[in-house]
Amino acid sequence: MPQTAMSQTLSFQAEVAQLLKLVTHSLYSNPEIFLRELISNASDACDKLRFEALNDAGLYESDPELKVKVTFDKAAKTLTITDNGIGLSQQEAIDNLGTIAKSGTRDFMAKLSGDQKNDAQLIGQFGVGFYSGFIVADKITVESRRAGLPAGEGVRWTSDGTGQFDVAQIERLERGTSITLHLKEEAEDYLNAWKLKGVINKYSDHISLPIMMEKEEWKEGENDQPGEMAKTGEWETVNQAAALWTRAKKDITQDQYDEFYKQISYDQNAPLATTHNRVEGSTEYTQLLFIPSKAPMDMFNRDKAAGVKLYVKRVFIMDDAQALMPTYLRFVKGVVDSSDLPLNVSRELLQESRAVKAIREGCTKRVLSMIEDMATNDAEKFATFQTEFGAVLKEGLGEDFANRERLAKLLRFASSTTDTATVSFADYKARMKEGQDAIYYITADTLAAAKNSPQLEIFRKKGIEVLLMADRVDEWALNYLHDFDGTPLQSVAKGAVDLGKLQDEDEKKAAEEAQTQFKPVLDKLKEALKDKATDVRATSRLVDSPACLVVQDGDMSTQLARMLKQAGQAVPEVKPILEVNAQHPLVKKLEGTTDEANFADLANILFDQALLAEGGMPADPAAYVKRVNALLV
Repeated sequence: MPQTAMSQTLSFQAEVAQLLKLVTHSLYSNPEIFLRELISNASDACDKLRFEALNDAGLYESDPELKVKVTFDKAAKTLTITDNGIGLSQQEAIDNLGTIAKSGTRDFMAKLSGDQKNDAQLIGQFGVGFYSGFIVADKITVESRRAGLPAGEGVRWTSDGTGQFDVAQIERLERGTSITLHLKEEAEDYLNAWKLKGVINKYSDHISLPIMMEKEEWKEGENDQPGEMAKTGEWETVNQAAALWTRAKKDITQDQYDEFYKQISYDQNAPLATTHNRVEGSTEYTQLLFIPSKAPMDMFNRDKAAGVKLYVKRVFIMDDAQALMPTYLRFVKGVVDSSDLPLNVSRELLQESRAVKAIREGCTKRVLSMIEDMATNDAEKFATFQTEFGAVLKEGLGEDFANRERLAKLLRFASSTTDTATVSFADYKARMKEGQDAIYYITADTLAAAKNSPQLEIFRKKGIEVLLMADRVDEWALNYLHDFDGTPLQSVAKGAVDLGKLQDEDEKKAAEEAQTQFKPVLDKLKEALKDKATDVRATSRLVDSPACLVVQDGDMSTQLARMLKQAGQAVPEVKPILEVNAQHPLVKKLEGTTDEANFADLANILFDQALLAEGGMPADPAAYVKRVNALLV
C-alpha cells in the first residue's frame, strides 16, 4: 500500500510479532475461544462508552442501545464481530493493535509453560485477546470510529498476522468497531449459525449486552437443488443478555457461575468457592464473589491493583476496586453492583464513602463465611485454600481488628508433632498438657529450620507440642495476636524459657546453680562477644545443642530483622542473647580454656553455630571457616 497521509504500512512491535507467531502455531488447544475473546473485547468497548457517556451523553450519538452483532458470509468466508461501543481513533488503532503496553508479551512469554491448555488462558490475562483471531483467520480487517469523532475520521486496520499492518482513514457512519476475520480453510465450520450460537452460549452467555445474530429459517431447494438455511433479515438475541449477578440464584447453574468466573479472572480452573447474594438494608448491593483454586504468581505484591469489579446500577465503573475488599483478601475475584453509589464515583470518593465502608464490611464477612464453610464441611477444599492463601490470610491479623478472632480460628500451622499445616489454635489447646498455660510457637525461615531448632529441645524432651511457623508473614502477624481464647501465645525463642508447672523443682534448681557456678565463664563469653550479643546466660531449654540465640520479649527476632533487610528496609540493630548449655562438652571445654585467643575463637564459633542453626549467616563467614578449620587440624 503506498504511504500517504490517508494510509500507511507499519511494522508490529517485535513482541507482537513474536506473539502472533506463537498464536498461529496453535498455542490454543481449543480454537473456539477466539470468539469468547473478541466478544469480551466488544463488551468492554461498550462498557467504556457507557462510562465516558456519564459525563458526555452526546457520545451515544443517535444509537443509545449498546449491543454486539455476530454475522458471517459463507461466500466471502468471513466472520464479523461488531459493537457500537467506544471505538478507535486512527492513532488508537495503531497503538492498541500494533503494540502491547508495559511489555505485556515479554511477561506473557515468560509465563508460558508448554501446556497448551494452560498457556491458552494467558492471552486474555495479558490483554492481548484480539490476536487470538489469527488462530482461525489468515487476515483480519478492523474498521472503527471513535465515539464523538466525525464520520470522515474512521479507520481501517488490516493485517495478515505476519510482520506488518496497514492503516487507512475511511468514512464510517456508525461509531464502534467491526472486526472481520477472513477464515482459514480449516476454520470454515464457524460459517454456521448453530455452531456460533453454541460457542456464544458456552462462553459469553453471562455478558449483560445483547449478542445478536440474524435469524435463519429453512428454505426448500428448487429444481432439484438441496434446501438450506437462509437469513430472514430479522435479528435475535442469542445470549441471556442479563448480567449474571442480576439473575435469580435458582436460575443459574454452577457451570454458569464457573464460566463467568473464568471470564473475569482469566483462570482456566473452576473457583474453589462461590457466593452470590443480594444485600438489602441501609445499603443495597449485589455481590458475586469467588475464591480461586490457585494463587496468582504475584500474590505477595501488595502494590498490585487487585480487587473486585464495581458496577453501579449495572453500569460498569471500574476494575480492581480496592476499596471494596481489604488487602489481605486481594485474591478474591468477582463483582459488586451497588444501588446507592453515584454513577460518577471516583477512586478518591470510594475511600471516603460510608456506603463503600458498609459494602467492604459485608464483602469481608461473606468471604470469611465462605472460608469457614470450607473449614467445617469440605476438608479437601480447605486444605487447598490453606496451601494457596493461608499465608496471605494471616495479614488480616494486623489489618482487620474487627475480624481478628474469626481469622485466628481459620489459621493452620505445622507443629512439632505434624509436618503438615493442619493444626489450628483450637486443636492445639485441646491437647495441651495439664499445667501448661501458654500456646508455644517458633518462627523460622523454613519449616526444616523451625523443626530442628535447638530452642525446641526441652519442649521435645517434655513432650510439649510447639507450633512451627515458616511463612514470611508469621512473626509480623503474631505481633497482633497475643492470645487465643484467653490462652497467651509464647514464642519459644523470646525471653527466658519458663515452662511454669511443667518444669520440676530439680530442673529449676539445676538451672539456677548453673547460672551461679558458671558465672566466670559467662562473663568471659559476654566480653568476647560484646559486639554480637547483648547478654550470655546459662539455659535449661537446651538438651543436645551447645547454644542458641534468643531475644527479649517484645524485641524483633533475628529472623524478622533478616527478612526486612532483604526487603531493603532500614532495621534497627538486633543484638540477640546467647544462651549456652552448661552440660555440653563444647561449653565445658570453654571452662578449661585459659588461652584468651583460643577462648575468643571458641566463643565466636559457639555464637556463629547458634546463628547457623536458626537459618542465619555469620557476619564474617570466612573467619568462621578459619576458626573451625583450626579446631579440626
